[in-house]
Amino acid sequence: MASKTTTRKQAGMEESIINCLPTELIEHIFFSLPASCLLQCTSVCKKWHKIIRDSQFALAHLQHAPSCTLLFSPQGSISGKLYPSDAIIFDEAWLPSKSAVPVIGPDDRICGSCNGLLCLHTPTSMIKIANLATGECLHLKKPTRSLKDDHFSFYRFGFHPATKEYMVIHFFQKSSPLTVGRFNVIQVYTLGDEKWKDVVTPESLSLNCVKNSGVAIVDGTMYWLAEDMGSDWQHVVMSFDLGKESFARIQLPAVDLEDWTVGIGDDRHYWIMEIDGKVCVSTAQSLEGMLFGKLQIWTLDGHTDQRWNQKYIIHHLSPFARGLHFVHGGKIVIQHRDSNLYSYELLGKNFEIELSKMAKLLDLSPRGEDGMQFYACVKSLVPLDVYAKAAIVHRPKHLEWKLKKWEAWEQDRLMQKDVWRTMHQIEHELMVLKQRMILEVKEKTQHFPDGIQQRINMEVDLILQHMQDYPEQHPNPMLRRLNWVETMQERKKLAARLEKLKQVSYEAMGASVVRALSCVRASDNLD
Repeated sequence: MASKTTTRKQAGMEESIINCLPTELIEHIFFSLPASCLLQCTSVCKKWHKIIRDSQFALAHLQHAPSCTLLFSPQGSISGKLYPSDAIIFDEAWLPSKSAVPVIGPDDRICGSCNGLLCLHTPTSMIKIANLATGECLHLKKPTRSLKDDHFSFYRFGFHPATKEYMVIHFFQKSSPLTVGRFNVIQVYTLGDEKWKDVVTPESLSLNCVKNSGVAIVDGTMYWLAEDMGSDWQHVVMSFDLGKESFARIQLPAVDLEDWTVGIGDDRHYWIMEIDGKVCVSTAQSLEGMLFGKLQIWTLDGHTDQRWNQKYIIHHLSPFARGLHFVHGGKIVIQHRDSNLYSYELLGKNFEIELSKMAKLLDLSPRGEDGMQFYACVKSLVPLDVYAKAAIVHRPKHLEWKLKKWEAWEQDRLMQKDVWRTMHQIEHELMVLKQRMILEVKEKTQHFPDGIQQRINMEVDLILQHMQDYPEQHPNPMLRRLNWVETMQERKKLAARLEKLKQVSYEAMGASVVRALSCVRASDNLD
């Protein structure tokens, strides 16, 4: 009791000493800690909780948070089996996470990522803003009552650095035979406001470009591609300043048509994205979803004078590159046609990819590349309760999916969990039998001559060697929800362990005990 009291007093003294430090110094120390660690620190004392949960500290902590990569896979049916939406997070060393991202529901689609917040499109009338680290979710109503023409790609999520405001943007499609596939209104919702705001575009624009080429939001301005048949690209970049609510057209760089292979795969694919804090466009020839030839990437270095600089020319994408690619952290990530995901270090402005030097990140099977998305993200402390004026904030929930549609998926997961539990119990019983056998043999032979004991011990050692295939006991990995990649790995491990249990069953253990005891009887006869 005295030791516990002493420990409490010592902890109290240490806390008092730390809290005597200036707040600025404590914050400087906290800046170097990850969000997950800081969330635990909030329960240490009131002062720490106040510092860490302050919105200004959360913004400042963002400048020190390491950037990671999120690979999102939407829900879909593969070979008759329905798979839920899921995501893999890669850390700075490009190591994949094991656990599923808890804020992503089975039917969710990601519309954007900003400062550790995800904008998630749901099949209901709600848009969900979720914090990756804290698990908090903010639910706000979609601007349209009809879900018939509602699509996740029509929504985007951004942050304006000058106003410090988070905004959800919706490309509004009017239901009319003359406006199918086009929009002329952008609807903007600023987190914390009471309603959506309509901003009329200077012209009617194609939604197909938004769907197929993507949208980038950089420094408070949103960029996307629009049709322009009079240019080399047959596209033009449209920009929308989130603060000024103004539009502009930016001409794309000139393309040397001699660089393109004529005849096969004349179609080009275009993307717009953010690389190193700048808006970029990329293009490559494509044939049935496969890229080949060159992947060319340009950076917009000046918004006012519209200067484009060619950032990369990446050669020989064929025969392994699919349409999914991502540039982040000095690497380009491309999917191989064998459904593996590879990374390749960016070696300069103009270089050729060598397949033998590609680093494998993970196996994407059974999920293909269809609908997959990449996002650069961080783990942050950005609070959501301050934006709850016209929305509802939910704290982290239990990871069970209550939707009837996913009952079979949940039952399969729980069944696998039960198999792990049963297998651990069997392994434990086998280990107990082994220990009991050893003790029994030692007890029977403790009075035998040394030579006989040595023979018996050698026989027991042979039995134990046969039993060394037993895997050691370890915690059930299915107690938490794993992402689809790790789930596949655990199923393989489970199958391997079950196979080993088949090889050494209860009967085999019993036979081993009988064999050991027969050695004892034989030694009695010798004696």
